[in-house]
Parts: sequence; C-alpha cells; structure tokens
Amino acid sequence: MEQPRTALGERIAERRAGVGDPRALVGEMRRSVLLVPSVDGRLWSAHAGGVRWVCAFTDEAALARFAEQREMSDRPLDYAALLGARIVDEIVPGLGEPAGLAVDIADEDGSMFFPPVAGIVPDEVAVDTGTTEEGRGRGQ
Repeated sequence: MEQPRTALGERIAERRAGVGDPRALVGEMRRSVLLVPSVDGRLWSAHAGGVRWVCAFTDEAALARFAEQREMSDRPLDYAALLGARIVDEIVPGLGEPAGLAVDIADEDGSMFFPPVAGIVPDEVAVDTGTTEEGRGRGQ
C-alpha cells in the first residue's frame, strides 16, 4: 500500500508532472519540517555538480529508504527536524560554498532539488546574482 504524501510531497509530484506553481513548491518547502540525517553531530550533505547539497527527507519512511540504500539501516540514524526555511536561510549560507537543498533523494520519482539561486537561498549566497560574498559562491 502506498504511503500518503506530505504536503511537500504533493507539490513535488505536481512539479515533476509538469503542473503546479513553482512558487507554491518553494513556499511549501519553506513551511515544511524536514528530517536531515546527522552523523557525529554534522548534518548529512553531498557534493554534486559543484554544489554541496544538504540532504533532507519529508518523513521517516523516506529517511528509512535513504538509510537502506546506504546500507545504514542496521543501526538507528540520528536526524534533526528542521524547517525548510531554516535550512535554506541559515544552514546553507553558513556552509561557505554554493549549496542547496536536496529532498527525498532516495526516491527516484519523488526527489526534488532546490538549487542555490535567488528566490530559494538568500541573494548573498545565490549563484545567479552578482552579490555573492567572497568565498561563499560564484557570482556572475
């Protein structure tokens, strides 16, 4: 039986289907409590395409699928429950490099990436503005 989707999961499904409002998706991400795995007190992130991606999950089932794929399901996985807004407004800027948010990366058909661009992250760390701070991102 398929698990019910969170509100953010519903917005992601709409965008992946080519419908829905991108602004509504970003708004829902900002309002959603996301689960971010942690190891030794550090939030889980990965590098891809020149960007550090903070990995977050919409619910414990999505987090469990991630742990299983990484062969980490044999032990409890610590995580922080954080508002999406806190991740993109506070954590991402503090990483000191181009960074974004990757949601539900263990779900091939349900994942969504929120890149380090204006409208998602603060302008001073967005890679698509000319206002990035020294050492914090790439301006144009």
